Amino acid sequence: MLREATPSPLLTRRALLRGAVAASVLATVGCAERTLQPVARASASLRLLGEAFLPHRMDFKGTTVGGLSALDFDPATGLWVSLSDDRSTLQPARFYTLNIDVREGAVRVELLDVVTLRDAAGHPFPPRGSGGEIVDPEGMRLLPGARGVLWTSEGDYASGQPPMLREARLDGTHVRDFERLPMFQLPAPAGTGPRDNLTFEGLALTPDAHTAWVAMENALQQDGPVPGVGRPGGPCRITAFDLASGRAVRQVAYLPDAVPHASIAPGMPAENGISEILMIDAQRMLVLERAYVFGHGMSLRIYEIDTAGGSDTLAQEQLRAGEYRPCAKRLVADFATLGLSRLDNTEGMCWGPRLPNGRRSLVVVSDDNFRSAQVTQFAAFEYLEPA
Repeated sequence: MLREATPSPLLTRRALLRGAVAASVLATVGCAERTLQPVARASASLRLLGEAFLPHRMDFKGTTVGGLSALDFDPATGLWVSLSDDRSTLQPARFYTLNIDVREGAVRVELLDVVTLRDAAGHPFPPRGSGGEIVDPEGMRLLPGARGVLWTSEGDYASGQPPMLREARLDGTHVRDFERLPMFQLPAPAGTGPRDNLTFEGLALTPDAHTAWVAMENALQQDGPVPGVGRPGGPCRITAFDLASGRAVRQVAYLPDAVPHASIAPGMPAENGISEILMIDAQRMLVLERAYVFGHGMSLRIYEIDTAGGSDTLAQEQLRAGEYRPCAKRLVADFATLGLSRLDNTEGMCWGPRLPNGRRSLVVVSDDNFRSAQVTQFAAFEYLEPA
């Protein structure tokens, strides 16, 4: 543990975020002082129904359960899916089908099956260093009619493989890739393009299943900086893809909050960005911001935006202040106030089944990064939207 917490030029951003030192700070994050930027009053709120945890490195059908970075539910079929962000390091890239029982005061999770994702040739994706296409799975949404899933990969910066939006069948076989926009291509000229491991993090599907929105975790290099202490980040691009044509049709900009604290040690992580998005209706979207600061732990906030309120940035190679209109955001919930037993690396968010009172349930899952200091946590909430 001590060795992993020591700064080193060889440690990547992901390795730092996964540092086992998080175990000593997560227990106190719920009472940490908040210094995020002020926003308009909440448009909705959440009430905790219950939470559940899976065992660390749980073995399921020969795979290691962990790294759960996406979650979705189809009320028509009762199917739940959760995507692992294992880059085929432990086992080939995969997702799980499961059942989640959501009720007042209790959440129960049962794994049903594991599905291996496959490339266009029908092969499982290989691990790094073995050749072939490297994927970093992050977002997943079920398509209606049990016809398959959409999923995103953050790509692989070191090998120049760009982020992607893809469609697959429920058995994991490849259907198609969506349009590859030049602004997201790798490699890119110096000072432009995506940053390493800060690309296609969030994925949302409109209720009519005609449009998929894909959110960058942080800004493109030419658009602005990553969030800093006391300084909101540059605009994260959220791009709409038409499912019929597979082409990008619109894009809006979203400004993430400043980092809530300074790290307690120079050179250690202090970051914030988008970890998931979810459509409320045809236009409104929930945006989950996840911050991690070494020595302080996690901070999680959900905001609401109206995608119709932002200007279309799809044709803009660079987003300069005054030349675009970002989506205004309103706070829905700060997870530190919701009564959770702990805050961890929450990356998946979906609508669950309707509650007996007719209201929506919102269910989230945390990515434990396959680290014993973190947890795979499912939490369910009642979504309280003003009349």
